[in-house]
Amino acid sequence: MAGPDEVNIDDVRAAARRLDGVVRRTPLLSSPFLDAIAGRRVLIKPECLQHTGSFKFRGGYSAVSALPPDVCARGVIAFSSGNHAQGVAMAARMHGAPCVIIMPRDAPRLKIENTRELGAEVVLYDREGEDRDAIGARLASERGLTLIKPFDEPHVIAGQGTTGLEIAAQTRAMGVERADVLVCCGGGGLTSGIALALEAEAPGLRARPVEPEGFDDAARSLAAGRIEANAPGGSSICDAILTPAPGALTFPIMRRLCGPGLSVSDEEALRAMALAAIRLKIVAEPGGAVALAAALMRPDQIIGDTVVVVVSGGNTDPGMMARALAAE
Repeated sequence: MAGPDEVNIDDVRAAARRLDGVVRRTPLLSSPFLDAIAGRRVLIKPECLQHTGSFKFRGGYSAVSALPPDVCARGVIAFSSGNHAQGVAMAARMHGAPCVIIMPRDAPRLKIENTRELGAEVVLYDREGEDRDAIGARLASERGLTLIKPFDEPHVIAGQGTTGLEIAAQTRAMGVERADVLVCCGGGGLTSGIALALEAEAPGLRARPVEPEGFDDAARSLAAGRIEANAPGGSSICDAILTPAPGALTFPIMRRLCGPGLSVSDEEALRAMALAAIRLKIVAEPGGAVALAAALMRPDQIIGDTVVVVVSGGNTDPGMMARALAAE
C-alpha cells in the first residue's frame, strides 16, 4: 500500500474491493449522432448516473470506509460546492457517521438541499468574507471530526480510480486498445485516479484533463512541468471543477501519466449538456460536460479513431438545463 502522502494501483484495487456491491458500475454509452459530430467513435462513461449524481460518491465512500471504526464514529467533515459534499454525506450516512459539510452560500441550491437531505449538517460561508479553512478547523477540533479532502487525499484518489478500472475492463471487452480518455478536471482526483488505473490495466489508453477556459490550471501545469495556479477572480458556470490549482498529490501522477490538457468555453459546455440530453438521454451539469464538449468540439486535438469521455456529474438545476437546451 502507498504511504500517507502517495497513492498507487494497489490502493485503487483496495478501494474497488471496498466499493464492490456498493458503487454503481456505470456503462459505456454511444450515439451515432455524436460520432458524426466528433468524426470518430465516442464512448461515454456516464458517472452522472452514479449514486448522488456524480463520481464523487466513489471517493467519498472509499475514504469513509477506510477509517478505523472509532474514528468513523466520531464523524467526518468536508469542504465542497456540492458534489463532494453529497458523496461524503451519503457515505457517512451508510456508515452511521455524523457528517458536517462546509459549503459556499452561492453553491447551487439543488446541491445544498440534496446534501441536507442526505443527513449532513450544512454550514454555509461567504466566499469573499469568511475563511472556510478556519471554520472547518474549529469544528473539527471541537467535535473530533476527520477531514475528507475533495481531491488531494489518497483514499479519495483511489476511489475515483475505480472509474478507470471499469473503463479498462469495458474497453477491453469492446476491443479498444488505444484511445484518449477525456476527464473533467478540477483538482485532479478523478484524472489522476483514472490515469493510475489505465497505466496498470489499459496502457494503450491515455487520460487527458479537460477544464473550462480561464480555469485551465491543470493544462498549463502539465505544459510547464510544475503547478500553475489560476488567476484570482473570473467566473464560469462549471462550478463543480473550479479549483485554484492541481493538488500536490494529484499533479505528480498527472505529470507522469496524462496527455496534454484541453479546455472549452461555457457555451461549448452548454451545447454538450444539450447533446447529452437529446442524444443520450442523460443529464450532465456544466462541469460534468466539459469532456464531452472537448470530444465533440476539439476533434483536431484528439488522436485515434475512438475517444472515451467521462461525464463526471449531473447535478444541475432546471434553469441551467433549460438554458442549455435553449442554446442548442
